[in-house]
Amino acid sequence: MNPTNSSGLPLAEAKARFIHTWGVSGASWGVSKTLAQVHALLLVSPAALSTEDIMDQLKISRGNASMTVRELLDWGLIYKELRPGERREFFVAEKDMLQVTRCIIRARKRRELDQMKRSLDQLAALPGDAADPEYRAFHAVLADIQQLATVSDKMLTRLMQAEKSWFWDKFIKLFM
Repeated sequence: MNPTNSSGLPLAEAKARFIHTWGVSGASWGVSKTLAQVHALLLVSPAALSTEDIMDQLKISRGNASMTVRELLDWGLIYKELRPGERREFFVAEKDMLQVTRCIIRARKRRELDQMKRSLDQLAALPGDAADPEYRAFHAVLADIQQLATVSDKMLTRLMQAEKSWFWDKFIKLFM
C-alpha cells in the first residue's frame, strides 16, 4: 500500500513533485536545476543516500551527480555520512531550515556580495580628476552602491549569527 498525504497524493508522487518544484525554483535562484533537485531529494530522504542512489532516483549521470554532490558539500547543505566497512560515500542533507538558510546566505555572500565589494573598492580607488563632473558622478554612484553593499553585508552577517528563536520571532513579526 502506498501512503498518501493530506492532499490524497501518494507519497512517492508528492516527493517527486517537491523535487521537481525545488529544481525549477533553483534556476530562479541562480543554481542549476540538478543541484536543486539533488538537494531536494536529500532533504526528503529519511536516510543517507549514495551517489548511485542519487543517480538512480534522479536519472542523472555519475559525473553530474558527483559534481553536484561536491558543490552541495561546498555550500554546507549536505554532509558525508561514513559507514564502517562501506566503500561508498553516503550523503545526508541539513534538515534545519534556518541552518540551510545560513549556508545559502554564507555561500551567496562569499561568491557574490564579497566579490562585488572587492570590485567596487578597486574601482573607487582609481585615480581621477575630482573637478571632472563625470568622475564625481561615477564616484557618487560607486559610493551609494558601496554603502548599500556594506549595509547588506552587515545584515546578512547578523542573520547568519541569529539564534533560531530570535530569527523566527522577528520574521513572523515582520509579516503579522
